Amino acid sequence: MIDKKLLDILACPICKSPLRYDKDKQELICRADRLAFPIRDDIPVMLEDEARQLSSEEVDALYQ
Repeated sequence: MIDKKLLDILACPICKSPLRYDKDKQELICRADRLAFPIRDDIPVMLEDEARQLSSEEVDALYQ
């Protein structure tokens, strides 16, 4: 589980938008860029090359 204080200060490295934590998939989601950044061993991997592209449907489902 990611620390709430850490989540409050993290932003998307590409567009600087706030990120949303997906507990089930252990990812940080950027709605604006439709990217999911993985969390490995409790450490967010904030590299564009490591991010997973999300479909519009995935993003919409997370933000409902």
